Amino acid sequence: MTPAASASFVLLVAAGGALGTLARWWVSLAMTAAVGPAFPWGTLLANVSGSLLIGIVAGWSGEHGRLLESDVARGFVVIGFCGGYTTFSAFSLQTVEMLQAGDLGRAGANVAGSLVLCLLATWAGYALASALSR
Repeated sequence: MTPAASASFVLLVAAGGALGTLARWWVSLAMTAAVGPAFPWGTLLANVSGSLLIGIVAGWSGEHGRLLESDVARGFVVIGFCGGYTTFSAFSLQTVEMLQAGDLGRAGANVAGSLVLCLLATWAGYALASALSR
């Protein structure tokens, strides 16, 4: 039986997703309390830090990584936690709302910041994990 077909795998992915969702919510609350609601800093931070985490896991668990963890552990972190933690659906909604409000500058900053910073964070996480695996 493949890990994806087992009940324990499904439960671990669900648990990871629940933890990721709670972590995203806490990050959003903390950022809103710290800097206010004018820009979705919590969503951006969750997307960037989640991209860093997924890059680290990919680098450490890849063919040349230090840790070749099980499909179950990778499913918990990558599919579950990162899937629940990163918020591209929230990012999309917030960007559309900014566009509908006519705030093209903030919408553009959100799109550019999310795209560039998340790609850089994923690359940095992968590079860090690869360097530490040597």
